[in-house]
Amino acid sequence: MNNAIKKMLERYSCKTSEETLHALREILQEVALLGLWRSKFFEHAAFYGGTALRILYGLDRFSEDLDFSLLVPDATFELSRYLPALESELAGFGFRVEGKIQQKSVETAVQSAFLKAHTLHVMLEFEIDTTVTKGINPGQLLKIKLEVDTDPPAGFISEAKYLLQPIPFAVRTYSLPDLFAGKVHALLFRKWKNRVKGRDWYDFVWYCAYHPQLHVSHLQERMRQSGHWSNERLSFDDVRDSLRDAIENLDVNQARQDVRPFIREPETLDIWSTDFFMSLVDRIEMKK
Repeated sequence: MNNAIKKMLERYSCKTSEETLHALREILQEVALLGLWRSKFFEHAAFYGGTALRILYGLDRFSEDLDFSLLVPDATFELSRYLPALESELAGFGFRVEGKIQQKSVETAVQSAFLKAHTLHVMLEFEIDTTVTKGINPGQLLKIKLEVDTDPPAGFISEAKYLLQPIPFAVRTYSLPDLFAGKVHALLFRKWKNRVKGRDWYDFVWYCAYHPQLHVSHLQERMRQSGHWSNERLSFDDVRDSLRDAIENLDVNQARQDVRPFIREPETLDIWSTDFFMSLVDRIEMKK
Protein backbone atom coordinates (compact mmCIF):
# COMPACT_ATOMS: atom_id res chain seq x y z
CA MET A 1 0.00 0.00 0.00
CA ASN A 2 1.18 3.53 -0.76
CA ASN A 3 2.46 5.04 2.52
CA ALA A 4 0.74 8.39 1.94
CA ILE A 5 -2.62 6.69 1.40
CA LYS A 6 -2.02 4.53 4.47
CA LYS A 7 -1.56 7.65 6.59
CA MET A 8 -4.70 9.19 5.10
CA LEU A 9 -6.71 6.07 5.92
CA GLU A 10 -5.50 6.27 9.52
CA ARG A 11 -7.53 9.48 9.96
CA TYR A 12 -10.69 7.37 9.84
CA SER A 13 -11.90 4.75 12.28
CA CYS A 14 -13.90 2.68 9.84
CA LYS A 15 -15.96 -0.12 11.28
CA THR A 16 -18.33 -0.88 8.38
CA SER A 17 -18.13 -1.19 4.61
CA GLU A 18 -20.18 2.01 4.28
CA GLU A 19 -17.75 4.01 6.42
CA THR A 20 -14.82 2.54 4.48
CA LEU A 21 -16.38 3.53 1.15
CA HIS A 22 -16.91 7.10 2.41
CA ALA A 23 -13.26 7.26 3.50
CA LEU A 24 -11.89 5.87 0.22
CA ARG A 25 -14.08 8.21 -1.82
CA GLU A 26 -12.84 11.18 0.18
CA ILE A 27 -9.20 10.15 -0.28
CA LEU A 28 -9.87 9.69 -3.99
CA GLN A 29 -11.27 13.24 -4.04
CA GLU A 30 -8.20 14.68 -2.33
CA VAL A 31 -5.77 12.94 -4.68
CA ALA A 32 -7.86 14.20 -7.60
CA LEU A 33 -7.50 17.74 -6.24
CA LEU A 34 -3.73 17.20 -6.12
CA GLY A 35 -3.79 16.11 -9.76
CA LEU A 36 -5.75 19.20 -10.72
CA TRP A 37 -3.28 21.42 -8.85
CA ARG A 38 -0.32 19.81 -10.64
CA SER A 39 -2.01 20.38 -13.99
CA LYS A 40 -2.51 24.13 -13.24
CA PHE A 41 -6.31 23.76 -13.13
CA PHE A 42 -6.59 26.18 -10.20
CA GLU A 43 -5.10 28.97 -12.28
CA HIS A 44 -8.45 28.95 -14.09
CA ALA A 45 -10.99 27.61 -11.59
CA ALA A 46 -12.08 27.56 -7.95
CA PHE A 47 -13.46 24.77 -5.77
CA TYR A 48 -16.88 25.21 -4.16
CA GLY A 49 -19.88 23.26 -2.84
CA GLY A 50 -20.34 20.73 -0.05
CA THR A 51 -17.14 18.79 -0.74
CA ALA A 52 -15.12 22.02 -0.51
CA LEU A 53 -16.65 22.59 2.92
CA ARG A 54 -15.83 19.03 3.95
CA ILE A 55 -12.22 18.91 2.74
CA LEU A 56 -11.13 22.52 3.30
CA TYR A 57 -13.21 23.63 6.29
CA GLY A 58 -14.02 20.46 8.23
CA LEU A 59 -17.75 20.09 7.59
CA ASP A 60 -18.78 16.95 9.50
CA ARG A 61 -20.60 15.15 6.70
CA PHE A 62 -19.34 13.18 3.74
CA SER A 63 -19.92 14.54 0.24
CA GLU A 64 -19.88 12.94 -3.21
CA ASP A 65 -19.10 15.43 -5.99
CA LEU A 66 -16.27 17.83 -6.79
CA ASP A 67 -17.79 21.14 -7.93
CA PHE A 68 -15.77 23.90 -9.56
CA SER A 69 -16.35 27.28 -11.14
CA LEU A 70 -14.12 29.01 -13.65
CA LEU A 71 -12.76 32.33 -12.40
CA VAL A 72 -14.11 34.07 -15.50
CA PRO A 73 -16.52 32.80 -18.19
CA ASP A 74 -14.80 30.79 -20.92
CA ALA A 75 -16.86 29.05 -23.59
CA THR A 76 -13.71 27.34 -24.96
CA PHE A 77 -12.85 25.54 -21.72
CA GLU A 78 -12.61 21.73 -21.98
CA LEU A 79 -12.63 19.59 -18.85
CA SER A 80 -11.52 16.61 -20.95
CA ARG A 81 -8.02 18.10 -21.18
CA TYR A 82 -7.46 17.38 -17.49
CA LEU A 83 -8.63 13.75 -17.38
CA PRO A 84 -5.29 12.16 -18.45
CA ALA A 85 -3.46 14.08 -15.71
CA LEU A 86 -6.06 12.96 -13.16
CA GLU A 87 -5.81 9.31 -14.20
CA SER A 88 -2.00 9.48 -14.03
CA GLU A 89 -1.96 11.16 -10.60
CA LEU A 90 -4.42 8.68 -9.13
CA ALA A 91 -2.55 5.72 -10.61
CA GLY A 92 0.61 6.95 -8.89
CA PHE A 93 -1.13 6.52 -5.54
CA GLY A 94 -2.64 3.11 -6.35
CA PHE A 95 -6.05 4.11 -7.72
CA ARG A 96 -6.73 2.54 -11.12
CA VAL A 97 -9.43 4.86 -12.42
CA GLU A 98 -11.09 5.65 -15.70
CA GLY A 99 -12.05 9.23 -16.44
CA LYS A 100 -14.97 9.86 -18.75
CA ILE A 101 -16.79 13.00 -19.86
CA GLN A 102 -20.54 12.89 -19.34
CA GLN A 103 -22.40 13.57 -22.56
CA LYS A 104 -25.56 15.64 -22.02
CA SER A 105 -28.68 15.73 -24.12
CA VAL A 106 -29.21 19.42 -23.30
CA GLU A 107 -26.43 21.95 -23.82
CA THR A 108 -25.50 23.77 -20.59
CA ALA A 109 -22.58 25.82 -19.26
CA VAL A 110 -21.73 23.03 -16.80
CA GLN A 111 -19.28 20.36 -17.98
CA SER A 112 -19.26 17.03 -16.12
CA ALA A 113 -17.00 14.00 -15.89
CA PHE A 114 -16.78 10.83 -13.79
CA LEU A 115 -13.76 9.12 -12.27
CA LYS A 116 -14.53 5.44 -11.73
CA ALA A 117 -12.64 2.60 -10.08
CA HIS A 118 -13.64 -0.95 -9.14
CA THR A 119 -14.36 -0.87 -5.41
CA LEU A 120 -12.94 -4.32 -4.62
CA HIS A 121 -9.75 -3.61 -6.57
CA VAL A 122 -9.24 -0.45 -4.52
CA MET A 123 -9.89 -2.24 -1.25
CA LEU A 124 -7.45 -5.03 -2.14
CA GLU A 125 -4.82 -2.48 -3.20
CA PHE A 126 -5.10 -0.72 0.15
CA GLU A 127 -5.31 -3.93 2.18
CA ILE A 128 -8.77 -3.29 3.62
CA ASP A 129 -9.84 -5.93 6.16
CA THR A 130 -11.75 -8.82 4.57
CA THR A 131 -14.57 -8.43 7.11
CA VAL A 132 -15.30 -5.11 5.41
CA THR A 133 -14.91 -6.29 1.81
CA LYS A 134 -17.14 -9.34 2.31
CA GLY A 135 -20.38 -7.50 1.58
CA ILE A 136 -19.14 -5.57 -1.47
CA ASN A 137 -20.73 -6.45 -4.81
CA PRO A 138 -18.01 -7.55 -7.31
CA GLY A 139 -19.32 -5.06 -9.87
CA GLN A 140 -19.60 -2.11 -7.50
CA LEU A 141 -17.82 1.06 -8.58
CA LEU A 142 -16.16 3.71 -6.47
CA LYS A 143 -16.81 6.92 -8.35
CA ILE A 144 -16.78 10.68 -8.03
CA LYS A 145 -18.34 13.27 -10.29
CA LEU A 146 -16.56 16.45 -11.35
CA GLU A 147 -18.53 19.46 -12.54
CA VAL A 148 -17.21 22.77 -13.84
CA ASP A 149 -19.37 25.85 -14.35
CA THR A 150 -17.88 27.54 -17.43
CA ASP A 151 -20.15 30.60 -17.15
CA PRO A 152 -19.92 31.62 -13.48
CA PRO A 153 -21.91 34.51 -12.00
CA ALA A 154 -19.82 37.55 -11.13
CA GLY A 155 -19.01 39.08 -7.79
CA PHE A 156 -17.18 36.33 -5.87
CA ILE A 157 -13.80 36.33 -4.15
CA SER A 158 -11.44 33.36 -4.37
CA GLU A 159 -8.53 32.44 -2.13
CA ALA A 160 -5.93 29.72 -1.72
CA LYS A 161 -6.30 27.00 0.91
CA TYR A 162 -3.62 24.45 1.65
CA LEU A 163 -3.81 20.68 2.10
CA LEU A 164 -0.93 18.62 3.52
CA GLN A 165 -1.92 15.12 2.36
CA PRO A 166 -1.01 13.16 0.33
CA ILE A 167 1.63 15.92 -0.15
CA PRO A 168 1.40 19.68 0.52
CA PHE A 169 -0.47 21.51 -2.25
CA ALA A 170 -2.84 24.45 -2.79
CA VAL A 171 -6.50 24.57 -3.81
CA ARG A 172 -8.22 27.74 -4.97
CA THR A 173 -11.69 28.10 -3.50
CA TYR A 174 -14.49 30.60 -3.00
CA SER A 175 -14.41 32.70 0.17
CA LEU A 176 -16.81 31.45 2.85
CA PRO A 177 -19.38 34.27 2.42
CA ASP A 178 -19.52 33.44 -1.30
CA LEU A 179 -19.78 29.72 -0.59
CA PHE A 180 -22.71 30.53 1.71
CA ALA A 181 -24.33 32.58 -1.08
CA GLY A 182 -24.09 29.56 -3.38
CA LYS A 183 -25.63 27.33 -0.73
CA VAL A 184 -28.56 29.71 -0.15
CA HIS A 185 -29.16 29.84 -3.91
CA ALA A 186 -29.29 26.01 -3.91
CA LEU A 187 -31.70 25.99 -0.95
CA LEU A 188 -34.05 28.40 -2.69
CA PHE A 189 -33.90 27.20 -6.27
CA ARG A 190 -32.37 23.71 -6.62
CA LYS A 191 -34.98 21.40 -8.13
CA TRP A 192 -34.89 17.68 -7.29
CA LYS A 193 -38.33 16.67 -8.57
CA ASN A 194 -40.11 15.31 -5.47
CA ARG A 195 -36.95 14.94 -3.39
CA VAL A 196 -35.60 17.25 -0.72
CA LYS A 197 -31.82 17.63 -0.57
CA GLY A 198 -31.32 17.50 3.18
CA ARG A 199 -27.57 17.83 2.70
CA ASP A 200 -28.14 21.46 1.70
CA TRP A 201 -30.07 22.07 4.93
CA TYR A 202 -27.37 20.33 6.96
CA ASP A 203 -24.81 22.69 5.43
CA PHE A 204 -27.10 25.64 6.17
CA VAL A 205 -27.01 24.71 9.88
CA TRP A 206 -23.20 24.48 9.71
CA TYR A 207 -22.88 27.93 8.12
CA CYS A 208 -25.19 29.51 10.70
CA ALA A 209 -23.21 27.91 13.52
CA TYR A 210 -19.68 28.64 12.33
CA HIS A 211 -19.57 31.06 9.38
CA PRO A 212 -22.85 33.04 9.24
CA GLN A 213 -21.65 35.82 6.94
CA LEU A 214 -23.52 35.79 3.61
CA HIS A 215 -22.32 37.73 0.56
CA VAL A 216 -25.65 39.14 -0.62
CA SER A 217 -24.37 40.80 -3.79
CA HIS A 218 -22.96 37.49 -5.05
CA LEU A 219 -26.27 35.79 -4.27
CA GLN A 220 -27.96 38.53 -6.29
CA GLU A 221 -25.70 37.80 -9.26
CA ARG A 222 -26.51 34.09 -9.00
CA MET A 223 -30.24 34.83 -8.87
CA ARG A 224 -30.03 37.16 -11.87
CA GLN A 225 -28.19 34.54 -13.90
CA SER A 226 -30.71 31.82 -13.01
CA GLY A 227 -33.65 34.12 -13.78
CA HIS A 228 -34.91 34.39 -10.19
CA TRP A 229 -34.23 38.10 -9.67
CA SER A 230 -34.79 41.05 -11.99
CA ASN A 231 -35.19 43.99 -9.60
CA GLU A 232 -32.51 46.61 -9.08
CA ARG A 233 -31.13 45.37 -5.75
CA LEU A 234 -31.50 42.30 -3.56
CA SER A 235 -31.86 43.34 0.07
CA PHE A 236 -31.00 41.35 3.16
CA ASP A 237 -34.71 41.36 4.07
CA ASP A 238 -35.49 39.83 0.66
CA VAL A 239 -33.06 36.99 1.39
CA ARG A 240 -34.46 36.28 4.84
CA ASP A 241 -38.07 36.40 3.59
CA SER A 242 -37.22 33.94 0.79
CA LEU A 243 -35.55 31.56 3.23
CA ARG A 244 -38.54 31.69 5.57
CA ASP A 245 -40.85 30.84 2.65
CA ALA A 246 -38.60 27.89 1.73
CA ILE A 247 -38.61 26.66 5.34
CA GLU A 248 -42.40 26.87 5.54
CA ASN A 249 -42.57 24.50 2.57
CA LEU A 250 -39.75 22.19 3.69
CA ASP A 251 -40.53 18.55 4.37
CA VAL A 252 -38.23 18.16 7.38
CA ASN A 253 -38.58 14.36 7.53
CA GLN A 254 -37.52 13.98 3.90
CA ALA A 255 -34.56 16.27 4.57
CA ARG A 256 -33.47 14.05 7.46
CA GLN A 257 -33.73 10.91 5.30
CA ASP A 258 -31.55 12.41 2.58
CA VAL A 259 -28.65 13.45 4.80
CA ARG A 260 -28.66 10.53 7.26
CA PRO A 261 -26.32 8.23 5.18
CA PHE A 262 -23.67 10.97 5.03
CA ILE A 263 -23.22 11.63 8.76
CA ARG A 264 -21.91 9.56 11.65
CA GLU A 265 -24.20 10.97 14.36
CA PRO A 266 -27.78 10.93 13.01
CA GLU A 267 -29.12 11.91 16.44
CA THR A 268 -27.96 15.45 15.67
CA LEU A 269 -30.93 15.64 13.30
CA ASP A 270 -33.45 15.15 16.11
CA ILE A 271 -33.59 18.91 16.72
CA TRP A 272 -34.64 19.61 13.13
CA SER A 273 -38.05 21.25 12.81
CA THR A 274 -39.65 24.20 11.07
CA ASP A 275 -39.14 26.33 14.19
CA PHE A 276 -35.49 25.30 14.42
CA PHE A 277 -34.71 26.37 10.86
CA MET A 278 -36.69 29.59 11.28
CA SER A 279 -34.54 30.48 14.29
CA LEU A 280 -31.39 30.11 12.19
CA VAL A 281 -32.46 32.74 9.66
CA ASP A 282 -31.95 35.44 12.30
CA ARG A 283 -28.38 34.28 12.85
CA ILE A 284 -27.29 35.11 9.29
CA GLU A 285 -25.07 38.16 8.95
CA MET A 286 -24.94 40.26 5.78
CA LYS A 287 -21.71 40.88 3.91
CA LYS A 288 -22.26 43.50 1.23
